[in-house]
Amino acid sequence: MNAPPSLPASGFELEVLYRCHHGWIRQWLQRKLGNAHDAAELAQDVFVCLLSKPRAFNDHEHARAYLGRMSRNACIDFWRRRRIEQAYLEVLATQPEQNVPSLEYQAIILETLGQLQAMLERMPKRVAEAFCMAQLQGMKQREIAEHLGVSERSVNTYLAQAMFQCLLLEADLDGSLA
Repeated sequence: MNAPPSLPASGFELEVLYRCHHGWIRQWLQRKLGNAHDAAELAQDVFVCLLSKPRAFNDHEHARAYLGRMSRNACIDFWRRRRIEQAYLEVLATQPEQNVPSLEYQAIILETLGQLQAMLERMPKRVAEAFCMAQLQGMKQREIAEHLGVSERSVNTYLAQAMFQCLLLEADLDGSLA
């Protein structure tokens, strides 16, 4: 019979976890990213996340597995942000200098694009496809239905689901700006 999980990590327990696991997390991230600075920053982010959302562990193996998963997710998020940032910078480079927004505004745009990408990835595939066809390609519901091979009613449902996710994202963004 497995032992019940311990209470969420206290400051002392978190310090022990940090001392035991930070080094290998940083090294693993450095191998994946090829950059010591980014790896160190992401390793810190893993523990800041654990500090903000304490978690109980059965033993050190459980903690290591969880921290490993958090590290992989941090790495995936990092690569996603990099792809979005690169695409944005490529588009920005084609703009006349007077149209280039301030660095602060660019940071806000990149953060918003990252959250939008994450939102689209959380949606069911058909919902995300219908949303993108409607919003980015300007397709009508009938055209979307034909393209996806579904009824217009299904497209209405998909778009309603997508709009709900947009409202959740907007509420989240409003909350982070307040």
